[in-house]
Amino acid sequence: MTLTNWSGNTEFRATRLHHPTSLDELQRLVAATPRVRALGSAHSFNDVADTPGELVRLDRMPYRIEIDGAAARVRVGASTTYARLAAELHAQGLALGNLASLPHISVAGSVATGTHGSGPGNQSLSAAVSALELVTADGSLITLDRGDADFPGAVVSLGALGIVTTLTLDLVPAFELRQYVREGVPDDAPFDELMGDGHSVSLFTDWHDTRAWIKRRTPLPEGDWHGTRAADGPRHPVPGMPPDSCTEQLGVPGPWHERLPHFRADSPPSSAGDELQTEFVMDREHAAGALRELRAVRDRIRPVLQITEVRTVAADDLWLSPFYGRDSVAVHFTWIRDTEAVLPVVRLVEDVLAPFDPRPHWGKVFTRWPSCPDRFRELVGRYDPRGKFAGDFTRLLLGE
Repeated sequence: MTLTNWSGNTEFRATRLHHPTSLDELQRLVAATPRVRALGSAHSFNDVADTPGELVRLDRMPYRIEIDGAAARVRVGASTTYARLAAELHAQGLALGNLASLPHISVAGSVATGTHGSGPGNQSLSAAVSALELVTADGSLITLDRGDADFPGAVVSLGALGIVTTLTLDLVPAFELRQYVREGVPDDAPFDELMGDGHSVSLFTDWHDTRAWIKRRTPLPEGDWHGTRAADGPRHPVPGMPPDSCTEQLGVPGPWHERLPHFRADSPPSSAGDELQTEFVMDREHAAGALRELRAVRDRIRPVLQITEVRTVAADDLWLSPFYGRDSVAVHFTWIRDTEAVLPVVRLVEDVLAPFDPRPHWGKVFTRWPSCPDRFRELVGRYDPRGKFAGDFTRLLLGE
């Protein structure tokens, strides 16, 4: 079996890939398999999903999107993509509070790695989870609800506790957004004002020119916006790439799920896999200092860079979340797909950001491991004492 991740920079070592078609089949498979892990949409750029044993993909399990409008929640199968879920929610007048840049990714994989969107008042996708069901090492099915003692460690868990089968997510009423692109953002523009001027705001920079992508419920007032100019047509986040795959811009109102992602659900996303990605998350109070230090080494970053995206994310209480306990700024790098050339620059970025206590996005390329909370290590010891769900990635995190 030859199986790779999204960009092809990681070849999985797993000896077999299973596609169970029922919960009973999955439980029997997990109970009988010495080493096993779940694989989602494979959008991670490292070996977080890999195992020397066997992989399980839940894409052939019974379809499940169960909407409870009265409770403003939805119970969804783990392999469901956000694109499919969002369309069904919108048809019922409901929405998720936020979405990531790509709607193509699976719900369970996104949640397990702490994936996020943007907005100073918006939490990560993981924070919307109010309950989850997972198959544990002996094949048992358990449910954890928000408020349970183990719940904050089980949501962003990197697959270390078992195989998640369903998740329950909080919902809000459906809403419309308008998307604007403003060009020529000055380096000295007030960061908090920029990032707070919309439901979701991203800064895209090649460390020479910077654009702001603003997603608002109301029209952007005409006139000056922090010394920038309005884009005269649709844009792609990576300068020079055609914008055909991007969601509609120029202030045209549209449904939340067709504006919050940068990329359309019916088009190949981003650089369509011809890329590597890195992201580091810091306390938002360090945003100005971190960006200043990165600008100082821009000449070493730019040769291997496609684009950098800067976003803000609200704090949550999930133990392994990059946003645990602090309102955050996230600095994301989309690199060229050349691991040998990129890794020295990743290490440089880690050195530059070290004073700001950066946390990595678990699904991206990084070389410095943050410390693992003792309570998460204890949680893994209880749920998986024999390391059935462990891979090299999780063993490094746990210090084994």
